[in-house]
Amino acid sequence: TGTISSLQRQLEIQGSQLRRVTSEKETLLRKMREQENQLQALSTKICSLVEEERPEEMLMAMEKENMSLKEVVTEQESKLVEQKELINELEGTIRQLRMEVVSNQKHIQKQQEEQEELQNQAEELQHKELQTRVELESITSRFERYRSKIIQAAFNATGIKPPQTELTDEEVLETMQKIINERMEFHQLLKQKGIK
Repeated sequence: TGTISSLQRQLEIQGSQLRRVTSEKETLLRKMREQENQLQALSTKICSLVEEERPEEMLMAMEKENMSLKEVVTEQESKLVEQKELINELEGTIRQLRMEVVSNQKHIQKQQEEQEELQNQAEELQHKELQTRVELESITSRFERYRSKIIQAAFNATGIKPPQTELTDEEVLETMQKIINERMEFHQLLKQKGIK
């Protein structure tokens, strides 16, 4: 955005220079037209003097003035060429600056689109994270209930001492395994004796 503002300021400066140079060019053209009119008038005057057979000194003065005006016209034409070159250069710079502004605006628009896409992805990830947390809490809650039921079932059995401290998962598993093994042994014993 700063680059675009800078380029737009440069564009305004170049535009101002272009307007000034164009104004100078118009002034030079007006002066040239005036001088051409003066030359034409002088030329007419000289022709008139030649026809009237005025003294040679007058003719010389007129020719000198004519030469002086021609020099001024040549100088003005030279300045006009320089002004045209400067105008072309300024117009080229303005075109380039406009292209840079457009390019930077496209680049900024692309960055904004990418930023919006990243924002959407971040929001989607946050939503998924929230869902995962809810599911994890639900699973943890179910696991704790299940673990509590296993502990109750294991330590309410006859001949099992209730725990004095908080049990680890390994201790609960060992107790359950012990109960399962005892049941299997009891089942085998019943089968051997022929009891269903």
